[in-house]
Amino acid sequence: MGTIKQSLAWWGFARSIEPEKLIAEAKRIGYAGVEMCPQELWPKVVDAGLRIVTMGGHKSLTDGLNRRENHDRIERELKDNIELAVKWNIPSLIVFSGNRGGISDEEGLTNTVDGLRRVAKTAEEAGVTLVLELLNSKVDHPDYQCDHTAWGVEVCRRVGSPRVKLLYDIYHMQIMEGDIIRTIKNHIEHIGHFHTAGNPGRHEIDDSQELYYPAIMRAIAETNYDGYVGQEFTPTRDAVASLEQAYRICNV
Repeated sequence: MGTIKQSLAWWGFARSIEPEKLIAEAKRIGYAGVEMCPQELWPKVVDAGLRIVTMGGHKSLTDGLNRRENHDRIERELKDNIELAVKWNIPSLIVFSGNRGGISDEEGLTNTVDGLRRVAKTAEEAGVTLVLELLNSKVDHPDYQCDHTAWGVEVCRRVGSPRVKLLYDIYHMQIMEGDIIRTIKNHIEHIGHFHTAGNPGRHEIDDSQELYYPAIMRAIAETNYDGYVGQEFTPTRDAVASLEQAYRICNV
């Protein structure tokens, strides 16, 4: 096993593999954990020696932290899920800015900061990291507000908590801004989790697409990052073969 701890996003692979087989194959290949797995399967994941690496922190990707009217609800949901994360040894909860819906980037940033500040201390005391996901608004998530690294980094800086970081999705940020390796190196202190996928198409991370993942993984390893890199693509061929190939590519 290399220096990069790898996980897999459940939704991308479970539609073509039975749950028990996916868990067993992930363990055989060398994956350390799974992400966003249905809660009823958590005991099977843990019994197989895998970790549940991420789960959703609150409801709604599109209606999120950038609206103050959502803060009471999101605070309740996050605090409940932080308790669940502690119980199941889940290191990170994924949180979302939500869509702009006419909100300026500065207003949305201020609102997102204030929403995260309400739960930052609880996350710190629990040892659980809230990772704000960077998504592209060009192809997959039109109008999503946290669609550039600089915006997300500024949220983290203003919150000022070691338990509020970014989920840097390499696929999404390739679409929005590129310059992946330099951005990772410049902002690694604010990155708490990574996701992969090939671009264009969000499929395998092999040489059929434009990102060169061996160099990206080496760059991550050179920062001494100790978190997880999650494979979050939809396979175009046998899912187990694609998972095994992705693991080898990222095993640096």
